[in-house]
Amino acid sequence: MPIIHAIALAITQGLTEFFPVSSSGHLSLLPWFFGWDDFANSPHLNKAFDVALHLGTLVGAISYFWNDLVRYAKAGLALIFNREQRSNPTTDARVAWFLVASSVPGALTGLFLSDVLEAWEDKFWLIGVLLIVFGLILGWADSLVGTRKTEGFTLRDALLMGLGQAFALQPGVSRSGATMTVARVLGFERDTAARISFLMAIPIIAGAGLYSAVSVFSEGGIPADFRAPFAVGMATAAITGWLAVWATLRVVRNHGFGIFVAYRVVLGVVVIAVAASPWR
Repeated sequence: MPIIHAIALAITQGLTEFFPVSSSGHLSLLPWFFGWDDFANSPHLNKAFDVALHLGTLVGAISYFWNDLVRYAKAGLALIFNREQRSNPTTDARVAWFLVASSVPGALTGLFLSDVLEAWEDKFWLIGVLLIVFGLILGWADSLVGTRKTEGFTLRDALLMGLGQAFALQPGVSRSGATMTVARVLGFERDTAARISFLMAIPIIAGAGLYSAVSVFSEGGIPADFRAPFAVGMATAAITGWLAVWATLRVVRNHGFGIFVAYRVVLGVVVIAVAASPWR
C-alpha cells in the first residue's frame, strides 16, 4: 500500500468522522473514484486499516476533550464508589453514564446486523442517495430553535441520539450527522449538539475498535510491508481528527450546519451521476 494512499485515506477519515458528512461513505468512495485496490485480495487487511484509522481519530477526539473526559470519568466513578452521591448524583456523573448508555443501540446494531450492513457497503448509488436525504434532514433540524445545554442531557436524550448513531452504521448516513440531527430535534443548541455528538463517539469508536482489532489479529495480524502505512495513517487520522473537532465546533457555533448540508447534497448528486454513468 503506497504511503500516499494511506495519508489520503487518513485525512479523509480524520475529517469526515467528525464533519457530519459520513466517514464510512467517504472511505468507500475515495478508492472507488480513483480505482485503488490496495486491499483487493486481503479483506482482513482492509478491515485492519479501517480499525487503525478509527483508533487514530479516537486519539484526536480524546486529546481535544481530555479535560472534559477526566471530569466526567471522575464523576461517573464517584457515583459507583461513593454511596452518598448515588442518592443525589451530580450533573457530571449523570452525563457521564448517559454518554455510556448512548452507545448501546449502536453496539447492538453492529453486533447483530453487521453482515446485513456490509452487504450494502458497495452500493455507491445508495451512498449518494443517503448523503442527500440525511443532509436535507440535518438542514431541516438545524432550522429548529434550540436552547438546551449539556446540563439538561437526559437518559431519554442519550437513547434517542444513540438510535440515530445506530442508523449511521450504513455508509452515507453519518454518525455525527445523525446524532446532531436528533439533538437539534430534541431542542439542543448547535454547539451543545455537536459537543454531545463528539463525546458520544468516544465510547462507540473505542468499543468497535477493540472488537475489530481482536478479530483482525486473530486472522493473522498486519504484514511487515503494511506496518509503515498503518502507522502513518493512524498518526494522520489523529491530527486531522483533532482539527475536525475544532473546526466543526467553530463553524457550527458561528454559521450553523448549512455548509455541511450543501456539501452533502452536491457530493450525493455527483456520486449518483458517476454510479449511473456508462463507464462505471
